[in-house]
Amino acid sequence: MKKLGILSAAIIGLMMSAPVAFAEDITFSVVGPMTGQLATIGDQFKQGAQAAADAINAAGGVEGRQIKLDVQDDQCDPKQAVSVANRIVANGVKVVDGHACSGSSIPASAVYAEAGTLMMSPASSNPELTDAAAKAGWPTIMRLYTRDDAQGAFIGPWIAKKYAGKNVVIMHDKSAYGQGVADAVKATMNQNGLKEILYEGINAGEKDYAALVTKLKDLMADVVYFGGYHPEAGLILRQSAEQNLKYQLIMPDSIATPEFWQVAGPAGEGTMFVFPSDPQAKPEAKEAIERIKAGGFVPEGFTLFSYA
Repeated sequence: MKKLGILSAAIIGLMMSAPVAFAEDITFSVVGPMTGQLATIGDQFKQGAQAAADAINAAGGVEGRQIKLDVQDDQCDPKQAVSVANRIVANGVKVVDGHACSGSSIPASAVYAEAGTLMMSPASSNPELTDAAAKAGWPTIMRLYTRDDAQGAFIGPWIAKKYAGKNVVIMHDKSAYGQGVADAVKATMNQNGLKEILYEGINAGEKDYAALVTKLKDLMADVVYFGGYHPEAGLILRQSAEQNLKYQLIMPDSIATPEFWQVAGPAGEGTMFVFPSDPQAKPEAKEAIERIKAGGFVPEGFTLFSYA
């Protein structure tokens, strides 16, 4: 991947404007859900960033200076994300690899923009993150991942064509990410002639979705598109199976983690999800993959996006 040179150039540009001592290490903050139900995403961020930092350091660093990582946990909580962002800025950090959830990235981006801190999100897909930055003239707010409207433009028409005449349900977890991608899919699916029989937000973090499953059963749902994360998706599928309810579940990129199977069990078989073209298949990613695997980690999900 060509990102080491790009990252180094970005860091050099920011560091040249900062009054730091010669040969002082460069601190690079990695922010995501390091604990909680989405901790696997945070781990992917951390492993990808560590492999990139190790590669840069082994090549002599940036202008002779070594990169060290400062790992911060926002638990994908908007308020905690802003608190973490303020702490990072107060500590003088100029480069941030994060955040993960759009609901965290969007409010945190304002803190970084005001401080001139470079924020590069490897996972946030809500268009508002970069649309708001462009409108406000914030040049340091970036994403390394595709937008929800791009996912919607692909999967909505596909659902409309493949499941024409079927009972399609669209659900989301009320988060900026989940509702954003669900809205994008709903809009393009409707534009292509298929109307959902139910559009509904659920409460993330619940343990009993029996009432929802009963509703899906009464509606005779054939297809469910769920904008949300793997803990809820896996649980809803498992509880659906317990009521002998079968439907085609379609998800966005958020279930690209082994933990989905731990929650869903056999009920997860056949689940479809949308993800950008696999970066692991790109020839330029070979070296990065080898570095990450050498550290004992499998580069799944957002690992390579964090590396980039």
